[in-house]
Amino acid sequence: MDYKYISQLLERYWRCETSLEEEEILRAFFSQKDVPAELASFKPLFAYEQEETKADVLGDDFDAKVLGKIEGDKPVKARVITMRQRMMPLFRAAAVVAILLTLGNAIQGAFTADEPQTQSVANVQKPKDGPSVAKVDSANHITDSATVTPLQPTASVK
Repeated sequence: MDYKYISQLLERYWRCETSLEEEEILRAFFSQKDVPAELASFKPLFAYEQEETKADVLGDDFDAKVLGKIEGDKPVKARVITMRQRMMPLFRAAAVVAILLTLGNAIQGAFTADEPQTQSVANVQKPKDGPSVAKVDSANHITDSATVTPLQPTASVK
């Protein structure tokens, strides 16, 4: 059997020059069981188109599924966040730092309580002589004279 016409149609098919009727002839030819060996490599291409059109039929419930998905999505409402809520992580971090510093000072005080303490500035003995002593003495003298009995008025002249 001469398959020259089918070979010409295939050549035109690859150059995209076939009409719909000619493509239908090719589909009908390759849907047969007996296809020559030299054209057998093209059979899955045309058989695939026929099998796929049968398999890609939408079900009766397709519309219901699509509408269910579309209507199922509800808009998300925006939430108002106050400044207090926004700063809450910083407040928590500051509280943790304050607690750690307080505990550190308490522990440091417990460890240093056993050691002899150095003299503080308030416990340093004051010098006995020098310019600061003179200043203190003069201040004491002024306050002492203020406590002295006030002067008595003298007798009046007649």
